[in-house]
Parts: sequence; C-alpha cells; structure tokens
Amino acid sequence: MLPNADSYEEVRRRFAWRVPDRYNIGVDVCDRWAEVEPDRLALIHKRRDGGVEEYRFADIRALSNRFANALATHGVARGDRVGILLPQSPETAISHVAVYKLGGVAVPLFSLFGVEALEYRLSNCGARAVITDAAGAAKIAQIRDQDPSRLPELRAVIRIDGPGTGCLDWHALCDAASDHFIPADTAADDPAIIIYTSGTTGQPKGALHAHRVLLGHLPGVEMSHDLFPQPGDRIWTPADWAWIGGLLDVLLPAWHHGVTVVSHRFEKFDAEAAFALLAEFQVRNAFLPPTALKMMRAVPNPRARHGFSMRSVASGGETLGAGLLDWGRQTFGVTINEFYGQTECNMIVSSAATLMAAKPGIMGRPAPGHEVAVIDGQGNRVPPGTLGLIAVQRPDPVMFLGYWNNPEATAAKFIGDWLVTGDQGEMDEDGYIRFVGRDDDVITSAGYRIGPGEIEDCLIGHPAVRMAAVVGVPDPLRTEIVKAFVVLQEGVAPDDALVASIQDHVKTRLAAHEYPRAIEFLEALPMTTTGKIIRRELRNRL
Repeated sequence: MLPNADSYEEVRRRFAWRVPDRYNIGVDVCDRWAEVEPDRLALIHKRRDGGVEEYRFADIRALSNRFANALATHGVARGDRVGILLPQSPETAISHVAVYKLGGVAVPLFSLFGVEALEYRLSNCGARAVITDAAGAAKIAQIRDQDPSRLPELRAVIRIDGPGTGCLDWHALCDAASDHFIPADTAADDPAIIIYTSGTTGQPKGALHAHRVLLGHLPGVEMSHDLFPQPGDRIWTPADWAWIGGLLDVLLPAWHHGVTVVSHRFEKFDAEAAFALLAEFQVRNAFLPPTALKMMRAVPNPRARHGFSMRSVASGGETLGAGLLDWGRQTFGVTINEFYGQTECNMIVSSAATLMAAKPGIMGRPAPGHEVAVIDGQGNRVPPGTLGLIAVQRPDPVMFLGYWNNPEATAAKFIGDWLVTGDQGEMDEDGYIRFVGRDDDVITSAGYRIGPGEIEDCLIGHPAVRMAAVVGVPDPLRTEIVKAFVVLQEGVAPDDALVASIQDHVKTRLAAHEYPRAIEFLEALPMTTTGKIIRRELRNRL
C-alpha cells in the first residue's frame, strides 16, 4: 500500500515493494478476509432481470473452495489452464479465486469472442476446462462438431446456467463438493493467469503472469483512485473482467483491500444506465475507459438527474484531452486520473489529483516501484522532451513471465533490460509522460511528428462529432497528411459545409499542420473488444 504522503515525490521516495516468496492470489483476495471479517461485503451483483445478489467474503471462500474441489475431481491439476468464458457475474469471480487456490492458470476469455477467436485461444493455451454459459457452450460445441479432434486437451465444459448436452452444471458441482479446501502453496513467481493481447498487431499472444502480478498492480491502482482505499469506498467498472483492465485494475485489487465490488453485465453499454447504476449502488470509485466516457459525455445533466457522488474516477487505454477532463470535473466533481500500461506490463504510469497537477494529454508519472523511461532503439534514455519508446526496466513485479509458448516474441519485447511497450512518448523534466501513439500510429507530415490522440480529442469537441479516429495517408509533398474518420451525432447529415466546419474547428484549436486535410464519414469505427480504435483497419481501407 502507498505510504501516507503529501506529494508524489514523497510517495515515490518512501515506497518499497513487499512481495513475499510464497503468495497466492486466491488466498490474498478471499481467504485472508474471510478469516478475519467473514461478513465483510465482497460483491453486489445486479442481475439482468434487475434482481440484486450480495456475497460476503465467507460466501466467496466457501463457494471457491467447493468449486476448486470440483475442478480437482474432474482432473484439473496444478498448472493446468482453465478458460473462464463469462461476463461479469458472481460465478466469474468465484471461478477465478478457485483456479488460483487450486494452483491452476486462469485464462479469461471475452464472452463475445467468435468461434475462430475462441478456438485459437483455447487451443493455444491447451485449456483443460472451460467455465461458461449456454452461449459459450454452443460455440465450443460448434468447434468440436466441425472436427471432433479439435481442442484435444479440453476435458470439461462447465456451465453456470445449467448442465446442457455434454456440459457439467457449475452450481450442482459446488453443491456436491466440500467447502473445505487447502490452497496450493504457490510461489509469487508461479504462473497464475494468461491474458491474451487484443491482437491489434497480428495474432493475439498469451501474456503469462505470475501470482505477484496483483501486488505489482497495487501502486498504480491506489494512485489512480486518489490513495485507494478510503473508508466507504465501493468500486465498479463496465470493463469486462476478461480483460486486464477489469480483472487486475478493479476486481482483484479491490478484494485485496477488502473493498466491495459492484458488478453488472450490460448487454450493450448504456451511458444513461451507467449513471443510474452509480447512484443506485452508491458507487464511489469507477474505472471508466475512454470510449465509455465519450459515450457518457452525451448524456445531459447526469449529476442533477441521478444524484451520484464519486470520490475517484480513473481511466486508461487512450489519453484524455482537455475537453474530456473538463467535462469530467463538471460531471463527477473530481479530476479523472489517467493511467497507462498494457497486457504484458500494466499500471506502470498513473496519476492522482491529490498528489500532482493534472495535465491534459499527459498520462501521468511512473507509479511508485516502477522504473519507466523513454528510450531510443539501442536502449538509451533520451533527453527530456524527446520522442522515443516508452519502456519499463526489469525486474518488476507487474511484468509478465513471457508469452505462452512463444520465446521468440518474448525476446523481441525487450531491448536489454527494457521491456519496450511499442508506444511512443515523451517525458518532461518532472517525469510526466506524454503518450504520442503506437509506433505505427504516429503520423509524419511536413517534418512534424503527429500523434492521433490530441486531434481525435479535438474532433469530438465539435458538436456534430460523436466519435473520431485519425490516421496518416501517404502524400508526395508532405510524406503523409492527416485523415479523419468521423462518426456523426444522430440526425446530422454530412456535407461539404460540415467538412469545412470540422476542419476549421481543429485549425483554430491545434496547429495548422494537424488539421485533417481529408475526412471520411463512417457509421461506426473498428474497435477491439476492449474499446480501442483499430487504426490499422482504417489504414487498410486506403
């Protein structure tokens, strides 16, 4: 936990890692609390039918013990991979805890994955069991129907909503099993989780993390929620627990601290319903990805109409501009704290309004305990204000063990002892880091290096623009020009006058070389399942 301090500099100076040799995520986030405060509220789940379920830490311990015993009975052993193909639900969280206590390796899988995406991941990791629902079981059946020899390692498909053909019943298994279980004595460096990358640059790779990864996340999480936890904190995110942002930025860190988590599955994210949920469950802390914030920004007067009261709001994945930050202060009454990381090495940069001034377009500063720098292609630090590669020095508790069964890709991720994120940025004299863009997203125009984020933020400030993405288009005179792909607000029709208005909007707010010389209107932008714009697909359209 971060030390009590009045400034970022003092926090960083006084911070020290406390990673024990023997450590198990499941014991830490569940059994530890169930032992001392069994009635402490762990989870509030709002079902899709509107009903509400509550779980204490004693409930989580008993159910996770039962399910760990059930998995062992069906041949899942220490080190085996277990796919968890579910949205936010109590069974999802309990299954994670059970797998960790068993000494298995949890493989979170997004419930909206198609058949090919699912088959690739299950096959690549050699999953022995999958926990899912009717929709997920149907996809697995489709894979096997096409070729019974596919997924040869898979022994059990376990459904949380009934047995089904060829499937086991999660609840029946728990009912039949003992609630006494002795957790595996795992080392902090033992494998615990495989999280697959979004696949924006080729086939997804399985980032293998050790149990210590949770401890590695804590400084950045605690900063981004203004010295989390505080008395009365209660946290929620719309980010799916299948991704590192939902699982390791919210669920597991909250339970490490004994903080109540609110969960709910939106069939499709609804900004109005999100504000209502904040109020209904007295949520005080939220991780809201940039895409969610941009959608919520369109809701009129949400604070007056819903009456929520926030202590902290954090966001990460894409940098926020001045417009979103100003809106956030007016809407939530707090400064949105930005953070940065990636699946392989997450929460390495963070911000905290209580400790440092917020700067638009700036992600934050290195979270305590992490050595983050901007380097050149040879691994040398570059001077302040110089564009380079954002990198993290090993060893680091939050850093992945490597890509699953892919030592070549693992080696390519490093320059010496620096893990290279693949993102370009600048660091100023005070250690603030400005994210410029992915290596292949940075636009070179008339000698200028242009990051897309600032232009996109400016574009969505235009009243007719709902979403926007920017890429570079080859140009014989300028090397590249800026092209914007724009999704308009409902009821707005594109025409030449609107194109000129959008261009002038950027010209007068940024720099002349940054305005989009070309604009194309789309019905929707290509997004990863984590809500990030896939600019590569937009470039391919050209």
